[in-house]
Amino acid sequence: MKTTFYGQSSFMIEAGGKKLLFDPFISPNPMAKDIDINSLKPDYILVSHGHGDHVADLIAIQKNSNAIVICIAEIANWLGKHGINNAHGMNIGGGFNFDFGRVKMVNAVHSSTMPDGAPGGNPAGFVLYVDGKTIYYAGDTALTYDMKLLADENLDWAFLPIGDNYTMDTSDAIKATDFINCKNVIGMHYDTFPVIKIDKKDAVEKFVKAGINIKLPEIGESIEL
Repeated sequence: MKTTFYGQSSFMIEAGGKKLLFDPFISPNPMAKDIDINSLKPDYILVSHGHGDHVADLIAIQKNSNAIVICIAEIANWLGKHGINNAHGMNIGGGFNFDFGRVKMVNAVHSSTMPDGAPGGNPAGFVLYVDGKTIYYAGDTALTYDMKLLADENLDWAFLPIGDNYTMDTSDAIKATDFINCKNVIGMHYDTFPVIKIDKKDAVEKFVKAGINIKLPEIGESIEL
């Protein structure tokens, strides 16, 4: 199983014989200028919430790949109004068995509005059970006690936001690793905008000091999970 980083919070996970793309915000991101969204052919697109820096390329990539979109029910309804009916709406606490594995939608503390101002439902995170591994993709979130509900999931990896201002910062993300009982972390949602610019060297040092295996991949870089 491997994941490839496309900037901000956008990753492709290849698992269960399928390609799963998370929160596609690529073409508007100058840091991801070398990524051609037309080359991305996911089987599924998982959307944590409706903000533009998570859905900017959603419609374009979906129409180019015919991927199934996994998202909160309100975003599935919004997609239907944009001519995309190939969406699987879910809600917090629910799970579903797909052909690649199981997905459970979990709580995230944030906000969610679509780029056109339509309501985006509740923000969410995902827990994936695939290829014998359990992966937590937190989406945009604050540190929340609900994360403690994941402590018994035996998580192999956690994708956590660390950029501050809109989400957790590094210190809260480190606390989150105790809540979720996972010490393998891929950081996301940092550096894209001035207000979420971080000192990567300092962040890595803090994670390592806390005994956490932290990965901050370069855009386009792949990591084995």
